[in-house]
Amino acid sequence: MQYLSTRGAAQPVNLDDALRQGLAADGGLLLPESLPRFEPDDFATAHDIKDVAAVLLRPFFAGSALLGDLEAIVAETFSFAIPLREVGNAKDDGRVALLELFHGPTAAFKDVGAGFLAACLTRLEGDPEAPLTILVATSGDTGGAVAAAFDGRAGMRVVVLFPDGRVSDRQAQQLTCWGDNVLSLRVNGAFDDCQALVKAALADSALGERYRFSSANSINIGRLLPQSTYYAHASLEHFRRTGSRPGFIVPTGNLGNALACVMAREMGLPVGPVVLATNANRTIADYFATLEWLPRASEQTLASAMDVGDPSNMERLRSLLGEADVLRERIGVLSVDDESIRNAVRADYEEFGFATCPHTATASHTWRQLEGDLRDACTWVLVATAHPAKFETIVEPLIGEPVPVPDELARILSRPSRSVPIEPSLEALAQAMFARFGTGPG
Repeated sequence: MQYLSTRGAAQPVNLDDALRQGLAADGGLLLPESLPRFEPDDFATAHDIKDVAAVLLRPFFAGSALLGDLEAIVAETFSFAIPLREVGNAKDDGRVALLELFHGPTAAFKDVGAGFLAACLTRLEGDPEAPLTILVATSGDTGGAVAAAFDGRAGMRVVVLFPDGRVSDRQAQQLTCWGDNVLSLRVNGAFDDCQALVKAALADSALGERYRFSSANSINIGRLLPQSTYYAHASLEHFRRTGSRPGFIVPTGNLGNALACVMAREMGLPVGPVVLATNANRTIADYFATLEWLPRASEQTLASAMDVGDPSNMERLRSLLGEADVLRERIGVLSVDDESIRNAVRADYEEFGFATCPHTATASHTWRQLEGDLRDACTWVLVATAHPAKFETIVEPLIGEPVPVPDELARILSRPSRSVPIEPSLEALAQAMFARFGTGPG
């Protein structure tokens, strides 16, 4: 299979080069030349999520040197549970469920994409004499998942850029507690500044020759492909049991996880309505309402991992489906402010009996706002993107109870941390990399 740029000016590449490059040569994002089409019966013997992943992902590996490693890559990626949990109360009679994506090493959904990318790239590269440098901008969870996935891997280096003072303390710890092959940079700016720095570095040929860059943000197609798997598996599980297609409400910032859900539906999986839950950063909601794409500076919110004012994956979504007039007929969206997030955290604890993180709370609030006919049309799956223990300073005062810390997260919180402050400039980024890694192989 070939992968094409959303901007149309770059040569097609195979999966291996798409994973290595992250960004297309013309600055666009890479998409498969066409999406494979499936019927539910294609997964008749695939019940475990690893089996579903092997069927779903095989067409994307056509022509890849990694095809023979697909089962091993899938086993590495899906090494933890991703349960679909019915949580409906008496009023809703089980017509709402939670897709728990927070059982991985860093207690966030990003562990799936990061683990997949690490499993692929270490098989393609992994040369200590010419290491690959993974660049990742993060608004909270991505950087920790990528750092954990690549930590200590031979021939791999990671540079994590995160907005100083705009992530929770526990998120910051996850970004800064790794070994010598991980460089954590506290950027004096917002997530959008971090993302712009990654794109600028990827576009700089001299730096690229020196450090051999790739990206682990959702601009890398390697992040999206495995994420489509858990939507495929969850929808198949529900469809087999009930004969109906569940709807999904997906908290989103940079649109990667939401795009993965849409891709699963476009591939023929039994995914029903898709609704995006954003925080007070209204770029996507305003685009659907006004038909004008107007990126803006991001606003800091309680759902910090979603604080994105210029979502990169909108370029892919528009390329895949069309402009806003088409998109809003296919996808719903609701912007959720901080007070609504607080209310939703309280309501989730009272109604469901467990805590949700601020990001998951955007989904539960959105579900409560659905109009009657739409809400009753199907079972709605709320996508739980992070464990509430990562946001204890927000969640615990709202529910009046401590949130137990998962064992994996507790181990991370006990490690020493280190990070380097930089200004949001390419020169500052280059200097920080030189100080840690030297001149590189170039």
